[in-house]
Amino acid sequence: MLKRDEAVLVFIDVQGRLHEIMDGKEALDANLEKLIRCAQLLEVPILATEQIPEKLGPTNEPFKSMLADEVAVSKSSFSCCGEPKFMEQLERLGRRQFILVGIETHVCVYQTAIDLVEFGSEVFIAADAVASRSPENKALALQALRGAGAKALPTETLLFALLRDAADPRFKELLKLIK
Repeated sequence: MLKRDEAVLVFIDVQGRLHEIMDGKEALDANLEKLIRCAQLLEVPILATEQIPEKLGPTNEPFKSMLADEVAVSKSSFSCCGEPKFMEQLERLGRRQFILVGIETHVCVYQTAIDLVEFGSEVFIAADAVASRSPENKALALQALRGAGAKALPTETLLFALLRDAADPRFKELLKLIK
């Protein structure tokens, strides 16, 4: 089960024109916003990455502003785990559960998830907060990730798993954010 004190939200490469051409972009963006706001509310650390930002551009708005306190790790490796600065941040946090969101599901999200699973981490994919240009590529990647041991679940399932209890004083705030 997902645990708030073990979890990290990994926000992968939501940037530039690539973000603009994602299949299902409106739903993707709505779920990304929910996940960021709820992670901040529940004090779950967020690690953000940008794939070669000098070519693809920075993280798109409104996410860049929402993540203003987070320094995005610049990377050229498709897997976030291929970037030493990202791995240093993971080590510093000392957590073993990762919620992956962002783009593209079949490239950077996939490779990051596989590496994290191979490191012995528990990986959760917010299935409605990842995207690819092609819905077929997303579907195939999610299927392969499930087979590799990652859990692909809806955003709301993950958020309620982090909250755990309706008696939590943040429950009403979380409800406002997800509706």
